[in-house]
Amino acid sequence: MQFCEITGQEEIKKKLIQTVKENRISHARLFLGAEGSGALPLALAYAQYISCTDRTESDSCGQCPSCRKYAKLIHPDLHFSYPFFAKHKEDTALSFIEEWREAFLSNPYLGLDEWREQLEADNKQANINIAECHQIIKKLSLKPFESEYKVLIMWLPEYLDKEGNTLLKIIEEPPQKTLFLLIAQNQDQILNTILSRTQLIKVPKLRDEDVERFLVSQKHLDSVQARNISYLCDGNLQVAIRLSREENDDNFALLRDWLRMCFSNRGLQIVEFSEKLSRMGRENQKNFLRYGMKVLREAIISLSGADELIHLQEQEKEFVQNFARSAGSAKTEALFNEFEKAHYHVERNANPKILFLDVSLRFVKILKFNSLPSGTQYIYL
Repeated sequence: MQFCEITGQEEIKKKLIQTVKENRISHARLFLGAEGSGALPLALAYAQYISCTDRTESDSCGQCPSCRKYAKLIHPDLHFSYPFFAKHKEDTALSFIEEWREAFLSNPYLGLDEWREQLEADNKQANINIAECHQIIKKLSLKPFESEYKVLIMWLPEYLDKEGNTLLKIIEEPPQKTLFLLIAQNQDQILNTILSRTQLIKVPKLRDEDVERFLVSQKHLDSVQARNISYLCDGNLQVAIRLSREENDDNFALLRDWLRMCFSNRGLQIVEFSEKLSRMGRENQKNFLRYGMKVLREAIISLSGADELIHLQEQEKEFVQNFARSAGSAKTEALFNEFEKAHYHVERNANPKILFLDVSLRFVKILKFNSLPSGTQYIYL
C-alpha cells in the first residue's frame, strides 16, 4: 500500500513521511480515526515507506522486493493482529490470515461488520484473546528477517480487553527495531495502560469531495451519484463503497412515503410498509436509517433559516423545507432521535418486523398526536 493509493488525508501523509526523513520513528503509534477514514491503510503505507529500500521524497517506490511483498501482505517482517471470532481457545490471528489478506486487499477501508461477513461469524463476539497476545510476544522476540524494522499492525485494539496488559512490557520496552502501529476507532475503549505508551495520531473523517473523487475515479460512478453517496456516508469510505454497489436505491421515496403515511395515521399501510422495510436486509436498513437522519438534520438546518446550507437535490430540498415548516423543530428533533435509536437496534440485530412497526407507531404519536413514546425493549435474533 502506497500513500498515493490512499484517498485524501494529505496532511497526515506529510507528517508521517516527515517523521521518517527526520529519523523520528516512534516505536508505538496509535492511529485514531472513525471507520472508513483510512487509518488502517495509512498505517500500512507508513510501514511500507519505512521498509522501502528505494523510497522517494513523497512515497515508497512500489517496485523493490520489500514493497512487492508489502503489496501482497506477505512480508516476513510484517505482522498483523485483529479481532477474530475464535472457534477454539488456541486460535490466533494467524488462524485467519488468509481471510484477512483477502478482505484487506479487496477493501483496505473495511469495517468490523465486513470482517465478520468475511469470516461468516454471524453474531459471534469478536476479541483479541490471550493466545493471540502470547503469539505477538513470540513473533516480536525474533530478529527481523529482511528489513531494518519488524512491524506489528494491530487493528482495533479496543477488543483486547484486560488481556492487553500482557503486552504492556513489550510495548514499553520493545526489542530493537520493532514498531507497534495500532489502529483504533474508540479511544475511550482502549486500555489506559496501552494508550499511555503510544504516540497518538488523529485521523479525521474524509471530506465529501475526497469521497466523491474516489467514487468517480475508482468506482466509475457519475458525478451526481458520487455526490449523493458522499453526502450520505459522512466521511466513511467503507459506507460509500457499500452504497456504490447498491442498485435501484430510492431512499428518498421510501422516507417520503413513510413519513406521509405516519402523519396521516394510515394503519393498514403502515403495517404493510413495516413488513417491506423488514425484508430489506440489515445493511440496506442501516443505510436507509442513516439517510433519514441526514434528511432530518437538513430539516433542522432549514428551520434555523439557513436554507443555503442544505446540500440536497432539488426534489429532496423542496420536501425537506415543506416538511420542516409543517412539523416544526420539536417534532423533527424527536423523529431524528427515533431514527438514531432504530439504527442502534438494527446494528444489534433486533427483530426487524417488531422494530419497524414500533418505530412507525412512534412516528404516528409524534406527528399526529404530538406525543413522545417511552422506551421499548426489542426482541433480538
